[in-house]
Amino acid sequence: MRVVLKGLHKVSRRLSDGSKRVYFYAWRGGPRIEAQPGTPAFVAEFQKLTASRDDPSRRYAGMFQQLINDYQRSPAFTDLATSTREGYARRIRKIETEYGDMPISAINSPAFRGDILDWRDRLAEKGAREADYTFSVLARILSWAHDRRRILNNPAERPGRLSRGSRAHIVWTDAETEALIAAAQPHVALPFRIALETGQREGDILRLTWAAYDGARLMVRQSKTGVHLAIPVTDELRSLLDAEKARRGSALTICTTSRGRPWTLDGYKTSFAKAKAAAEIEGRTFHDTRGTAVLRLARAGCSIPEIYSITGHDPKSAEAILAKHYLSRDSALAISAVAKLEKHKARTQTVNRPVNGSADKPK
Repeated sequence: MRVVLKGLHKVSRRLSDGSKRVYFYAWRGGPRIEAQPGTPAFVAEFQKLTASRDDPSRRYAGMFQQLINDYQRSPAFTDLATSTREGYARRIRKIETEYGDMPISAINSPAFRGDILDWRDRLAEKGAREADYTFSVLARILSWAHDRRRILNNPAERPGRLSRGSRAHIVWTDAETEALIAAAQPHVALPFRIALETGQREGDILRLTWAAYDGARLMVRQSKTGVHLAIPVTDELRSLLDAEKARRGSALTICTTSRGRPWTLDGYKTSFAKAKAAAEIEGRTFHDTRGTAVLRLARAGCSIPEIYSITGHDPKSAEAILAKHYLSRDSALAISAVAKLEKHKARTQTVNRPVNGSADKPK
């Protein structure tokens, strides 16, 4: 009599010698069945495992999913900043889909490093930076597991990067900002305009409450660094905030959806992407406003300490970061620098010019 094993999951894996082996699991993401397929022992083991399916301690025993779950319960994950955890969680879902049902023992195979690098290459077809980010999260999980001797080695060590360089020097032009603001609905444009004026991160802006605004300053606690900032608002930003407060002052957060509800990060990202598409803007992200704000402050003549007092960069590294990624690459600043040099030369020549022909004449 044929026995139907509902939920039985089959996975084909390539071994280090190039051959393939088929593994059977009680369910997708469940424990592996060790008995020989097609035998009464196989059916008995399947029934025993599925009977304990609701037991969390056994559900993912021996699977990569177990390592992922344990990592997410550890301080290595829970102590991360909220925005960082949310970013990790989105990439972890991709890792779970690809490798969650894989036996932990397979991680120790020399072939596994090649497999995960090939996977990263496939992800890179949609974006090298996203592929690097996802792979770095995978590497963090594997490093955590290796440190605790749950696996023999970390096959994701030192893979190199697919994306080149940093986005720190990428900024929004004046024409692009005007186009985005014109194309976006006011509730979508407001967080963007706050970012241009303050250089703060997307998540921190969306979390700002009206209690953080006293009519003259925005009180910001950066979730990534824990830095507290009291940012004086410009006249333009004050007008925007006062108008929004008059319109939706009863809302908890400064930035809200069209229904007056607090934004979710994913919800705002979706709406912002639609506004960019409507404005026909490519190659720019919301985070690029951070560099844009730095350049605007620098063009206004602000010193580097004045800049990081607003944007919240680490004082020890701000000067090196800004000089390398922002200031040295901006043509407007270069033109300003040369103009100042020319003025200095003109003043020097005037001071050194002989007066009334009193300079010694050659004999």
